Amino acid sequence: MSYFSRMFKGWRSNATEQRKGSQDSTPLTTAHDDSPSVGVDSSLQVSTVWACVTLLVENIASLPLMVYQVDSQDQRITAKNQRIYAILHDSPNKRQTSMEFWMFMILNLVLRGNAYARIDRDHAGEVIALWPLASDQMEVIVADDGSLVYVYSYGQDGVVYLESDIMHIRGMGNGVIGMSPLEYMRSSVSVAIEAQNHTKRTFKKDARRPGVLMSDKVLNKEQRQAVRDNFGDIATGSGRELYVLEAQFKFEPLGMSPADIQLLETRRFAVQDLARWFGVPSILINDTSESTSLGSSVQQIVDGFHKLKLRPMLEMIEQVIHQRVLTPKQRSQGIVAEFNLDALLRSSLKDRMEIHAKAVQNGLKTRNECRKNENLPELSGGEMLTAQMNLMPVDKLGEPRTMGGSVPPATVEQ
Repeated sequence: MSYFSRMFKGWRSNATEQRKGSQDSTPLTTAHDDSPSVGVDSSLQVSTVWACVTLLVENIASLPLMVYQVDSQDQRITAKNQRIYAILHDSPNKRQTSMEFWMFMILNLVLRGNAYARIDRDHAGEVIALWPLASDQMEVIVADDGSLVYVYSYGQDGVVYLESDIMHIRGMGNGVIGMSPLEYMRSSVSVAIEAQNHTKRTFKKDARRPGVLMSDKVLNKEQRQAVRDNFGDIATGSGRELYVLEAQFKFEPLGMSPADIQLLETRRFAVQDLARWFGVPSILINDTSESTSLGSSVQQIVDGFHKLKLRPMLEMIEQVIHQRVLTPKQRSQGIVAEFNLDALLRSSLKDRMEIHAKAVQNGLKTRNECRKNENLPELSGGEMLTAQMNLMPVDKLGEPRTMGGSVPPATVEQ
């Protein structure tokens, strides 16, 4: 966000307002007192934030992004002969692999609600490279004619891009720019940071608390200072293991202990609270406190995470690629890009064998297709679709069956 847009931030009404000029992804007002803005570096030093972000980034970036060509019969053929396949599946640019590229993009999308990439095209308009751009360095401006202008700050310089030059993946927001999740969760992140800092300070003092050194005698100024010098480390902590209090001095600690203020409960709540912000079940980031109360197996939780969190994000990315990356000619030729979820949803060997058996027995897949999914070589004759013969129409029950599916007249008469 530019200096000019920050100055006039007060003109905004809310984050979903559609307006001309520079767009802002941060909340206009805060619902919590003393909730300072937290940056990417600070938030990622909270273990829960790091775990949630890593889970989302690595899972999505590790999925193969496939390119297919769909024919008139809706048959999909892997389009390895298309240049866009190598860009999306193998390497978007000469510097990065596909996984490295998408790790950067998803990191920006998860934390800032927006992910940007510069699109390099040839003379025919086809994509030849995708270069990721940092969300914090990008400013999105709505021009008077309604078109979008992207201004990217690089050091002291600024580069202006047209809408057709940028692949912009935006989360929920005003339709022009996505809201920044990190800014909206800053109160929760601040609580986690403060709890972590308090724990550090407590252990730094050897878990000692401030206190009062009481005496039944009135001390003069010099005596008070001598007491502070001699006994100050009782509260602040030092390497000593034995303290001697003389002249009827008595040490009385003040304040509440970490147990009294339920510091551990606070930190445990922070884990679950931040996990909710990211849409991640806390058990997937090694929080076992709810594992017995969820009423579901871990596998069911994982399946729900894939369907309710990852799948919408993948669908959003696929639609942006279809609209902003592919050319009209490629779209008319039936070129589509989709993430391959087989690796993500890959179950145990026993479950996979049962699924393959059902697919082969019901004519949904050939034996070679199932062997390919298990990285096994094809077999001769394994490309034929087969099905069991124990099913027949209800109105044919009781009639003899033949291999061809028809009943000879002579057989019926008998």
